[in-house]
Amino acid sequence: MNTIDTFEDVVVLPDERGQRIYDRLVGLDDYKERLVKEVLLLLDPAQLHSWNKEHHQGKLAAVEMFTSRPPLFVLAGDVGTGKTALARSFGNEVAKRSKVRIELRALSLSSRGSGAVGEMTKLITGAFKQVRDSVAQTRGEGGKAGRGIILLIDEADALAQSREAAQMHHEDRAGVNALIRGIDELAAAHLPVAVIMCTNRLNALDPAVRRRAAVVFEFHRPNKEQRLAVLKDALVGSGLTVGDLEELAAATGRTNDRLYGFTYSDLSQRLIPSLVLDAFPSKPITSAGMRRVIGAIEPTPPFEDQSHATRTVDVHQ
Repeated sequence: MNTIDTFEDVVVLPDERGQRIYDRLVGLDDYKERLVKEVLLLLDPAQLHSWNKEHHQGKLAAVEMFTSRPPLFVLAGDVGTGKTALARSFGNEVAKRSKVRIELRALSLSSRGSGAVGEMTKLITGAFKQVRDSVAQTRGEGGKAGRGIILLIDEADALAQSREAAQMHHEDRAGVNALIRGIDELAAAHLPVAVIMCTNRLNALDPAVRRRAAVVFEFHRPNKEQRLAVLKDALVGSGLTVGDLEELAAATGRTNDRLYGFTYSDLSQRLIPSLVLDAFPSKPITSAGMRRVIGAIEPTPPFEDQSHATRTVDVHQ
């Protein structure tokens, strides 16, 4: 088994494009800073002990509880709300602050295999072994790691579906067991590896996986202020006024006919490019064109998790 088979891609960070994506994520500052801090401490746990010594005379027992947690972080929420963008980009900030090489390894959904007995378990076990082997001997004398890995499992419910589901195949159950075992082994070895799971269906994850998560971040559609921030950033130089942008931010929220607003990806991948193409190649972007475009685009409907009532209604408009 090789790296290409196991991972969709392996990206060495920092990466300029990834840093730009990270910088443009708005409304997620708390999540961004928490993830960065968590991985910085995985890379150099001595920082936490130094903090304990400086501020608590080294007596804070919570430090040991902190360092014994599984390095698992779950990013859950509706489609297009920034989960995967954050998961793929925050490692740039980690690499910049730590001056350490960070690898983003995205686990391939082909890890589910073809259904042959034992194949899924073998693929997942192999992926975690590759990750462990890559960083096992990288810590220096001071305890700081010379390399860190972010293991991304997107659409995590495809690999970590609850074993309580009556229709679950034995091979899938064995795969979830292998996934849990891999996470536990990372925790036991105190390796500089963060496992990031992204899912639209939080309640579909196996309870044992959810219990191991150091934190679960729930993502929601942007409110008006967040939509306005995205629009202002993208449309600098367009000639649209502040009033135009306020109007556009309002129009992309909840309306009388629609109980949900635009997602981040609706704004960045559909609306804003449509504004550009509506004007290109013979005219500038105008408020009239803006109104025409917004009238022709509908946001992505909320993802309906049958096990959990959707919480993506844009209550902030």
